[in-house]
Parts: sequence; C-alpha cells; structure tokens
Amino acid sequence: MSGVQGRKVLVTGASSGLGAQFARTFAKAGAAVVVAARRTDRLAALVDELRAGGATAHAVALDVEQEASVIAAYDEAERLIGGIDTVLNNAGMNAVGLSVEIPIEEFDKVFAVNSRGVFLVAREAARRALKAGRAADLRIINIASMAAFHVIPGAVAYNGSKAAVAMMTKSLAREWAKSGINVNAICPGYIETEINSDWLAEEGGKKMVARFPRKRVMPIDALDGIALYLASPASASVTGGIFPIDDGQPL
Repeated sequence: MSGVQGRKVLVTGASSGLGAQFARTFAKAGAAVVVAARRTDRLAALVDELRAGGATAHAVALDVEQEASVIAAYDEAERLIGGIDTVLNNAGMNAVGLSVEIPIEEFDKVFAVNSRGVFLVAREAARRALKAGRAADLRIINIASMAAFHVIPGAVAYNGSKAAVAMMTKSLAREWAKSGINVNAICPGYIETEINSDWLAEEGGKKMVARFPRKRVMPIDALDGIALYLASPASASVTGGIFPIDDGQPL
C-alpha cells in the first residue's frame, strides 16, 4: 500500500523526464493525476497511457513563469478532479555556459522557471487549500537538485536557482507550519532522462560517470519511493526537509 490512493496530484513539467515518471508512479499507486506543461501535445499522449492503465488522468496547459497561467491551471485542475492535495513541483530548465558569456536573458529565464515558477505553483496551492479549509492535507514536493549544494561547472544559473528552491522550501514550510501544510524538497543527482541521455553517451559524460563512487547514474525511477513517502500519511510530521537522493555522486 503506497498511502496515496485517492489523492489528487498536480505534476508540473510532466511532458517528459521526471515529471512524466512522477505521473506514472502516482497514477499506478491509485492517485488521480493532473499533468501540466507547456507542451500539451506530449501531455495528451501521457494521459492516454495513464488512462489505458486504469488511472484517472487529465492534462492542463501551464507556463509556470506566468501567474495567470498558474491560476488558470489550478482552476482547470479543480474542475476536473477537485481540490489538489499533492503538488509535484517539478518544472525546470538549465542553461549551460561560462558566467562571463551567458546572456542575461538566459540567466533570467532559468530563475523564472526554476525559482519563480516553483514559488508561484506552491503559493497557489497553499492559497486554495487555506481558503477551502483543507490546508492540513496539502503536500508540496519541490524538485531541487544536488546543485543546490554542489557546484555543477558551467551551470551558474541552474546552481543558483536550485539553491533558491532549497531555501524557499524551508521558508514556506516554516511560514505554513501552523496551518498543517507540509513543504519538502527532493535534491536529485544525475538521473538518465531524454534530456541528458545523449550527453551521458558522449566521452565527456562517460568520464564524469567514471568519477562517481558507484560509476553510474541513477535510473528514472530513483525518486519514486521518496516522492510517494512525502505525499503519504507516513510523512505527516515531515516538513521543511531537504532530501538529497544522489547515489553518493558528489562524495
């Protein structure tokens, strides 16, 4: 028993990678799932897959940078399955380049998605739960990165934005503690997804993995257990937690 049966879950950044994996995991565990992203064509295929497995699944368009889009996405999610009680705040992006060369527009974009977007999605969930008198049942799970604590070279904006997510998580957890809302963050290490699979297959990626203590990257399902735990009754007393799930990569 996963403890998330019947929960109503919003997954952002669900058009690929970890977001799609979270959606599959929670749907399989008996949750009703709303997947959200800008690429709605990818969401339609995922919803079809989840429904074929017997799950309650829907898709909504969401641009986490835009407050109006966040509000509209929650409005639609509530229309489809009722009030959201679990948020997988997963949308994110990267921009690779030396600090002296990265265009400021790219720097700002990374923070807009990775930090501001996380805040907007979490805040809207809390606002609605508080207004509806169901705050004590709300679980917000922010996806940060081991880059919040360990420098990934050539990724200054990504590193900074994920560090912001970690501290934001603790700040929101403290602010909302009396209401019963739980806010936690997962900080993954390298996980093979479609975004980085080509890099990992190249010589540079292979050399990086060879330096890891366990000489491997994590599989796509590496975060399933911690995500299910943080959404379940078993974690009722867990808030403000920052959970590195990194296979010892930065050791």
